[in-house]
Amino acid sequence: MNQPSSPFSKQQLLPQEETLEVLKQKGELFIGIPRENQYQEKRVCLTPDAVNAITAHGHRVLMESGAGDGANFSDIDYTNAGAEITRDVKKVFSCPILLKVEPPTLSEIDLMNPQTIIISALQIKTQRKEYFEVLAKKRLTAIAFEFIKDDDGNYPAVRSLSEIAGISSILIASELMAATGKGNGLMFGNISGVPPVEVVIIGAGTVGEFAARSALGLGANIKVFDNSISKLRNLQTNLNRTVYTSTIQPKNLIKSLKRCDVAIGATRGKDRSPIVVGKSMVENMKKGAVIIDVSIDMGGCFETSEVTTHTKPTFEKYGVIHYGVPNIPSRYPRTSSISISNIFTPYLLKIGEDGGLEHSLRFDKGLRSGLYMYHGILTNKSVGEWFGLSYNDINFLIF
Repeated sequence: MNQPSSPFSKQQLLPQEETLEVLKQKGELFIGIPRENQYQEKRVCLTPDAVNAITAHGHRVLMESGAGDGANFSDIDYTNAGAEITRDVKKVFSCPILLKVEPPTLSEIDLMNPQTIIISALQIKTQRKEYFEVLAKKRLTAIAFEFIKDDDGNYPAVRSLSEIAGISSILIASELMAATGKGNGLMFGNISGVPPVEVVIIGAGTVGEFAARSALGLGANIKVFDNSISKLRNLQTNLNRTVYTSTIQPKNLIKSLKRCDVAIGATRGKDRSPIVVGKSMVENMKKGAVIIDVSIDMGGCFETSEVTTHTKPTFEKYGVIHYGVPNIPSRYPRTSSISISNIFTPYLLKIGEDGGLEHSLRFDKGLRSGLYMYHGILTNKSVGEWFGLSYNDINFLIF
């Protein structure tokens, strides 16, 4: 007796898990890494070790000659790791996937093919509306690595670079305090019989925590200010010791700033860092004291701060040395490159395993949160609101 034919096809009867497996097919990636040409940017997205891991999985990496020079990785290192090297910039920008540290410039976008995938920083505060219009015109898909979330909902790229910035702020302060740095001649380090250096840290986020860790490691006395009690509590837990913490109350802050040798600004705001330390507070600080304003890329939390460069990093105001370089991690390009590379590599391997970015975006919520342009359609709410552009929810576009 003949069985009645099923109204469903064999494909429709597959369990959903199996359907997903059918969709996932390994794909070969072709990744281009151009040389960074922004002022004082020496970092590179992938280290030779990362390139080795990627090419070992059957993917291709094409690098512009000298892309790793700033971070002390030579073309030979990359060639040995399986990368192809070229001096032809156009050739690199014609790759279907592009990796950059800095956002691409308008002239670089011009070199790209339509439908290219670009993974880089976005640095929303430095962008103009025109930038997104040009991306849309080329129908590009763009991911900002600072927006990518991990399984715990944290931002791994921001955290890694904040750790570097926090540690750097103390190392820079110790250099500036030396007599050769026109400082007051004090040294970090718990020297017997010598009172320790006093450090005030404003902001108890990742930058503040790692600045505190470094300062304590060098034998300083620290005072940490933040208006979030839970952040202050977490900082104490993570440092595993009791330190002076306080909410940002003018009376306490003024008293601490008067006595301190180093002040670190590490606060963040939604659009701009809040100005926590006014001009009069800086006037009352010790002569030769050092201010490191890590928040300068968002406007700074000291009223007297100004943006400086790696070549001329400091200026003096009211006898206080100010340091206002916005891109502190690029001072240590090799460490920063390894850190960025550690974030990029697993995602690239996963995109290859999933059979391309489209599939990865379907399955990986964290990667999806980094997406701000999908085939020329703006998908990021904060970018849309910031620049007055219309945007679409990626969940409606991708499923």
